[in-house]
Amino acid sequence: MTTPDLAAARTREPSRADRVRGPLLGAVGGVAAMGLLRIYDPHGSGSYGYCPFLTVTGAPCPLCGGLRAMNDLTHGNFSAALLSNAAAVFILVAGAVLIARWFVRRWKGDAAAALLPAGRMPLLIFGVVMLVFTVYRWTPWGSWLYQG
Repeated sequence: MTTPDLAAARTREPSRADRVRGPLLGAVGGVAAMGLLRIYDPHGSGSYGYCPFLTVTGAPCPLCGGLRAMNDLTHGNFSAALLSNAAAVFILVAGAVLIARWFVRRWKGDAAAALLPAGRMPLLIFGVVMLVFTVYRWTPWGSWLYQG
């Protein structure tokens, strides 16, 4: 290739297939993880290993019960999923919405569209909500949120 050809190749617009590759891989990975959790039940103690935080402190971490919640969802048991880890159910739904939004934006031609919103504020809000959720689960009033 000559120099002008290289410059043109670098500046060409990515194809639709190139743009949607990331969202599709994210969706396929999520479906594969849910498929594994449907087949291999995490309700048995230690079936996927042990949570280091729970092992050391005796208190559930923000994600404790998340695998059980996903397994319950794959079996259509929404109430058991919420009791295993309500935050994990919310994160799954939010993640699916974010991946769908990412895919649609990329499909429509926005090659710069990202999975997560830009800026620190969404991350800060998420961190505070997870901290409050975790601490609340440790209290007598929130103990119903963890069926470990």
